[in-house]
Amino acid sequence: MPTTEAETGSDFARLAGRVKQAGLLNRRPGYYALRAGLVTALFAYAWALFAWIGDSWATLVVAVLLAVLFGQIALLSHDLAHRQVFRTRRPSEVAGRIAGNLGIGLSYGWWMDKHTRHHANPNHEELDPDVAPDILVWSQGQARASRGLPRFIGRHQAVLFFPLLTLEGLNLHWSSIRAVLRPGLKQRWLEAALLFTHFAVYLGAVFLVLSPVKALVFIAVHQGLWGVYLGSIFAPNHKGMPTLTGGDRPDFLRRQVLTSRNVRGGRFVDVAMGGLNYQIEHHLFPSMPTPHLRLAQPIVRRYCAEIGVPYSETGLVDSWAQALRHLHEAGEPLRG
Repeated sequence: MPTTEAETGSDFARLAGRVKQAGLLNRRPGYYALRAGLVTALFAYAWALFAWIGDSWATLVVAVLLAVLFGQIALLSHDLAHRQVFRTRRPSEVAGRIAGNLGIGLSYGWWMDKHTRHHANPNHEELDPDVAPDILVWSQGQARASRGLPRFIGRHQAVLFFPLLTLEGLNLHWSSIRAVLRPGLKQRWLEAALLFTHFAVYLGAVFLVLSPVKALVFIAVHQGLWGVYLGSIFAPNHKGMPTLTGGDRPDFLRRQVLTSRNVRGGRFVDVAMGGLNYQIEHHLFPSMPTPHLRLAQPIVRRYCAEIGVPYSETGLVDSWAQALRHLHEAGEPLRG
């Protein structure tokens, strides 16, 4: 491989040169057109099936299908936010708000701000909002400082983790509503209009077609499974990996690689996790199109071996097990 200008720079610059030379940062409009078209068609089919079945417990099958499709739309919104689909900001934001706010009731602007801060400082206890103490605690230091509900839940949070994920969908909706009600969110009124249109249409359709009891059960199954699906995608990526505090700030490459974990599993896992099973590659190259992450993996893994940086990769079940072990260990001070 000929030496590029990037080969003489930092560790990350040398890796980026190799990845760019392989053409893996190029856009894939055909892939995203097919993926978005397929998800949209399945989404429309699911709601048409819901209307056709009518006031029946059989609609719970549709609730399961919609939980998966909401997850897939969230993953598409994620790719839009990282400009994997469009090169420029404007079309990314338009499509992201349609998919996120209107499609699944998730504020695109709120989530993008939160996720950008996560990418800048993954697993940093003071800077990464994904490991900020809330209902769960992510370190023994957070456990010792916890009060109220987090202190109570923290004692047994590993056991409660997956049951709590059934509330994650509702939590995302509530966080989105709070975001549009507070000043400061970009395009706040547009986001609010799209968000409340989603809730009006969703709740209107469910309660119009189903009896009140069936409607409530449908919503519980749909929102609960959507939360579990999202949590099962995102939890394996960083939970149980090293955390940073205070002035801990390794260089960019090490900050991303050492705090991330890849998940093996073949094409099915690739589709189910939207490519986020290649979390190391995604964190190093956030704008890389999803289908290129699998191709970048051997380049990144080989390079990490060259410079002596540990590269973490495991199976899906083991990744969940590692995350749960970490939660159990983090809550140890509360069980004393």
